[in-house]
Amino acid sequence: MSAKTFASAADLEEKKVTFEQISEHAWAYTAEGDPNTGVIIGDDAVLVADTQATPAMAADVIRRIRQVTDKPIKYVVLTHYHAVRVLGASAYQPQQILASQDTYDLIVERGEQDKASEIGRFPRLFRNLETVPEGLTWPTMTFTGKMTLWLGKLEVQLLQLGRGHTKGDTVVWLPQERTLLAGDLVEFDATPYAGDAYFQDWPQTLDNIAKLKPLALVPGRGPALRGEAQVQKGLEVTRAFISDLWASVKAGADAGLDLRKVYEETFAKLQPKYGNWVIFNHCMPFDVTRAYDEATGYPDPRIWTAERDRQMWEALEG
Repeated sequence: MSAKTFASAADLEEKKVTFEQISEHAWAYTAEGDPNTGVIIGDDAVLVADTQATPAMAADVIRRIRQVTDKPIKYVVLTHYHAVRVLGASAYQPQQILASQDTYDLIVERGEQDKASEIGRFPRLFRNLETVPEGLTWPTMTFTGKMTLWLGKLEVQLLQLGRGHTKGDTVVWLPQERTLLAGDLVEFDATPYAGDAYFQDWPQTLDNIAKLKPLALVPGRGPALRGEAQVQKGLEVTRAFISDLWASVKAGADAGLDLRKVYEETFAKLQPKYGNWVIFNHCMPFDVTRAYDEATGYPDPRIWTAERDRQMWEALEG
């Protein structure tokens, strides 16, 4: 395998942004496989789920929201703790930043290291980094399991449906119009990043999403999904990737193979099916490393640091 440029350092191409209405109150801000933002426009206020990576990038989301409404942006929801999802929060000047208690705990435990690690991996995704305020993005309110907000008459549920992409994953659900903002629990035409994942839980969490029968869904990356069939496909392909990767890594670990051998075998197995997805080459070393950990006695993800990223990449791709 030829040595690849570290993580996504070679990923420099600007992506075309789409801002589209997907149900009566929900909008999707998507960018060809870059991290998405979901927007709910209620009767009296706006909620934004996942903020973009910097305030400068969030300004583009705000500009587009302002083209369709002048209602105040009261709520920002962090679907999980990753820097690329949370560091733009200050731009919205929200009244509340909402997250699960599990997400809050992860920010306490590993927020600083994660931030340094992500910025090192994805230089293009942290445009105008100098606009990020000092310190971390902290929720002002947390919940466990379920929290309901009312934007006038519009019911908005924040739900923890299980662990998957992280232990703190939160989805935003509009029961009246069966619309879901899924965060990185669901991806479409984009490779799931699973460096902080729970591989054995993730498929069940996707089944829990399916039970809601969403008619529209904003994934963490990739285009917005509309209609039950397309939503179903998004859930299926995400589940297939997670299951295929876990099965390959578990078999290799059970056979006593070392991480590099398991990585090479798993990469070769998955590439024909998933290699054309956005960030496949970037995600695979992180995903296989986490799956190997989970298969060999690390129930919880180890903390990624900029240094650990480089050591892992060298070990698997050097």
